[in-house]
Amino acid sequence: MAGKYLHGALVQFSESFPLPIPNVIIFQYNPETMRHGWKPSQNAAATAPLRPSNPLAIRGSPQESFSFTLAMDAGEVIADGHAEQADLAIATGVQSRLAALEMLMFPAPPRGGGLVGTVSAALHLSAPAPKRSVPAAVLPMVLFVWGPGRILPVRVASLEVTETLYDSLLLNPTHAQAQIELTVLTKEELALVRGSLSSVARAASSYTQRLRQTLALANLDNAVESVIGMLPV
Repeated sequence: MAGKYLHGALVQFSESFPLPIPNVIIFQYNPETMRHGWKPSQNAAATAPLRPSNPLAIRGSPQESFSFTLAMDAGEVIADGHAEQADLAIATGVQSRLAALEMLMFPAPPRGGGLVGTVSAALHLSAPAPKRSVPAAVLPMVLFVWGPGRILPVRVASLEVTETLYDSLLLNPTHAQAQIELTVLTKEELALVRGSLSSVARAASSYTQRLRQTLALANLDNAVESVIGMLPV
């Protein structure tokens, strides 16, 4: 296709010294359709039925999600003529792209001595109990980038791959589709993000929320005159 256009991307950040190193997974083709869903937070009365409370009250922020299908084609990469990308596509098909997506489902190794604590517990060493608990492994922190208006911290809720064609030499997949479901981190979940990545995640979430509020206000200004005549006051 002639000309340039924006591609969506998933940006995975991993902790490293001195700065987080991003692993950018650029969409080869933008999905033609995307499901964007919202679920309200849990009702506060349902979580504490024995306590009198406002039945309209809820706990926390709504849960936002995205789901879409990514298409991958090694032949198109080879035809584009970029030497390094073409060589990789010839050698592995779309396996490298699939591997990058698959790694988003694996928990990142814990920080702060987690490995030492885990090994000590496994060997039943009689060392004094550690003063701090071994941190639990968590999924990688990922940013979903869909143009300048949507940059959101997410976790990959599900990934399902359909491979359709393979090369004849090593049986690497050359055509595939990946069905991806993303869950956006809420404000309450972001409060639990620690380390240098916390500022990146919170800045992205705040930026997108401010833009959403601005656009909502702009729409409100357009609708005021038409709505006033409909109100029974």
